Amino acid sequence: MSSGASEMLRLLAAVNARRSEDVSLSVLAKWAHRSRFDLHRRFSRVVGETPKAYTTRVRMARAAADVVAGGRRISVVAAEHGFASHEVFTRTFSRHLGRSPVRYRARGLHVAGRRVAVVHASVVAATAPCISLYRISFNERKAVVPLDISVQDLPAVHALVARRRITRDEIASALSEILPMVFGYAQQHGLAIAGPPFARYPEVGMGSLVIEGGITLAGPPAEAPGDGIEVLVIPAGKAAVTIHRGPYDTLPESYQEIEKWLRDQGLTAAGAPWETYLTDPGERPDPATWETELVQPVR
Repeated sequence: MSSGASEMLRLLAAVNARRSEDVSLSVLAKWAHRSRFDLHRRFSRVVGETPKAYTTRVRMARAAADVVAGGRRISVVAAEHGFASHEVFTRTFSRHLGRSPVRYRARGLHVAGRRVAVVHASVVAATAPCISLYRISFNERKAVVPLDISVQDLPAVHALVARRRITRDEIASALSEILPMVFGYAQQHGLAIAGPPFARYPEVGMGSLVIEGGITLAGPPAEAPGDGIEVLVIPAGKAAVTIHRGPYDTLPESYQEIEKWLRDQGLTAAGAPWETYLTDPGERPDPATWETELVQPVR
């Protein structure tokens, strides 16, 4: 990744730290010391959205989570997330989520409970800023941080995913399409999000692989989603678990280290591995600080 892309990630971090402040194009251009035209072009190329589309989407996602997480007045939620008026907020909310804030709150989440709603709001707040930038490449091959691997008993996981067959160099582009689609569907339909985005690899071949990108849910949805989105249940069982620290470019080396560790321990892989993106690049732009949980089921 170019230094310009690093610059945009730092800008995203600044934007996402200012939830109710003015983040119009002119303000962002001033922060970045660039013309509005130049910033608009660079931002759109790296992020995949215009600055206005990006800030509106992130603020709306966070506001929607707050609407169902608590009983504060809708006008207060709107103001806290930088919307100029209750009317503007309601109009934008309805356009993005298919119903008004009042109707969205009345429907609630598909799994009820204060704790579920609080977790949902926390995950949405942390995930929305860069839902399309997980697996972004910096083209860096820095030394891999040694892994602390352990075998854990994991519970069954309910998830919402979309699946693609791709080549290895298409992982980032596939996730930039899949994750926003799945995330947006979950929010629009009131599905309680229980954890960060992940990518699972049910099939890995020499020339291509199958990737499932998605999010975990607090419980199974009442209806099958359709439109290329599927419900997935990852069964409970034992798995080798570790935390990869650093840029996504060095994930292959960490997977190789897990394979070696399994051989040394006399264990055998028994199912599709997956990786969960614990760090949002839009809030922590330094890839050296990124954490990705790697899970390999074993027997």
